[in-house]
Amino acid sequence: MRVVLSTYGSRGDVEPLLGLAVRLRELGADVRLCAPPDEEFAARSAVLGVPLVPVGDAVRPLVTGAASAPTDFPTRVARLTAASYEAVLGQAAAGGAVVATGLFPSAAGARAAAEKAGAGYVYAGLQPTVLPSPHHPPFRYPGRPAPPEGADNAKLWELDVESMNALFGGAVDAHRVSVGLPTVANVRDHVLTGRPWLATDPVLGPWRLPTELDVVQTGAWLLPDPRPLPAGLTAFLDAGEPPVYVGFGSMPMRGSEDVARLAVEQARAAGRRVVVGRGWAELSGGEGGATGATGADGAGSGSAAAVPGDCFVVGEVNHRALFARVAAVVHHGGAGTTTAAALAGAPQLVVPQIVDQPYWAARVAELGIGAVHDTAVPTAGSVAAALRTVLAPRTLERAAAVAAGIRTDGAEVAARLLIDGGF
Repeated sequence: MRVVLSTYGSRGDVEPLLGLAVRLRELGADVRLCAPPDEEFAARSAVLGVPLVPVGDAVRPLVTGAASAPTDFPTRVARLTAASYEAVLGQAAAGGAVVATGLFPSAAGARAAAEKAGAGYVYAGLQPTVLPSPHHPPFRYPGRPAPPEGADNAKLWELDVESMNALFGGAVDAHRVSVGLPTVANVRDHVLTGRPWLATDPVLGPWRLPTELDVVQTGAWLLPDPRPLPAGLTAFLDAGEPPVYVGFGSMPMRGSEDVARLAVEQARAAGRRVVVGRGWAELSGGEGGATGATGADGAGSGSAAAVPGDCFVVGEVNHRALFARVAAVVHHGGAGTTTAAALAGAPQLVVPQIVDQPYWAARVAELGIGAVHDTAVPTAGSVAAALRTVLAPRTLERAAAVAAGIRTDGAEVAARLLIDGGF
């Protein structure tokens, strides 16, 4: 069976599909991943033996570079829809399956390709808030009119159809016509379908009933990671008490550099050592000032050389292994990082930026496994107070209790559904 996995986004969008790809291959499926051509995604796919078919431009330069002009939006929607369609159509097979997530135009292109190829199609949400529900509001798109005051979630989701049609409908329909497919009246529901999958852990990101959608919650799609931690990092961890990890993954942290600096400073002020994840924000450990020497991982590949000091900088490493050895994780609230930290039983301080990150931050607070810090006006006092909450014994106890209930079989569940035709 040929299964094509399609996405366009950052690591948080790509890695879950790699986790699903590994499980599908174990069950005998022929798997292809259509994803951005970033070097780190290609390298990870190659190590796992999953063929990567490039889609569009690399994501990292787009995220970390200058913001695009709003007038470019329709052109970018059209280009991404077409690029995803061509990539998926070149790999899809009649009777097979296409699973899509990531940016909406990418999923729209993947859906059109599945129709054209005669393959089954599944939309997979990586957070509950992307799916219509009376229990949460939709994401507000910049440039769209403000909703009427007092509108409930049901009304907001009705208005969301109008927004999605206005933003994406024209480009998606134009592309569908160009490839011989009919137009659609409601582009959002056409792409999401009436039976989407939700690849989140039921404890961390539950789907609340009742709703009109027939959502299949599989559990989070976790990528097995047998990589040992680099020797230098292991030596640093072994040399003292568990440190605080500070890292913001694929977020460039524009205008929020003080959060990283203050997190490092205040962890040190509390007597904690620090591990800094370089990430796309290119954190260097200097965010905490000149106190103490800094270990570093050289080119950022994950190979590390320890030097004396209270701070160690890492590039790409096994997060699940690292988080099991830290006192707390300070991060941006991405689904993957939130799940990895929760699974490791590590208390979390979440500094949400965009899209689904406020949702995950709220869940961390609701579950009592950490705290949330707004990025607007960080101060030494506010960050120190948040860290005190996160490092309190009761938070660690709660994090350990929640970790015991988190499932790790989500990718297995999804893979078997695909193989058995349960979509």
